Amino acid sequence: MTATESSREHALLAAQAAADKLATDIVVIDVSDRLALTDCFVLATGANERQVGAIVDEVTERLRHSGVKPLRREGERDGRWVLLDFTDVVVHVQHAEERVFYALDRLWGDCPTIAFTDAAVPDGAGAGDAANGGAGAGALTGPADR
Repeated sequence: MTATESSREHALLAAQAAADKLATDIVVIDVSDRLALTDCFVLATGANERQVGAIVDEVTERLRHSGVKPLRREGERDGRWVLLDFTDVVVHVQHAEERVFYALDRLWGDCPTIAFTDAAVPDGAGAGDAANGGAGAGALTGPADR
């Protein structure tokens, strides 16, 4: 079972919103085979607490405009790891230190990723770059491809 098309669209929309606020190391993971509660995780890194907050606000606003409201927001007070639960997509926005320490990428490393390319990056520039998740927006890749 793979993530539904709407889940993939929402996850990529969240990823683009994070990229628009200069998040780094954006990864979209299809966890639908492992979790019954959600289809996709979006992981993004902010350089500091203020940027984490800006990323969270932009992701929330962008998905709200497309008709998706967050079911839950956690961790906002500290601004080091904020979780946004949109039911079919869960967005984790982490401070760089938390991203390294908790290593969610490694924890969910056996799940396939959904490739994300920042729309602001010119074609060909940064393809395969870890900061934008690689080339081919929406392409499904396996763990060996990372």
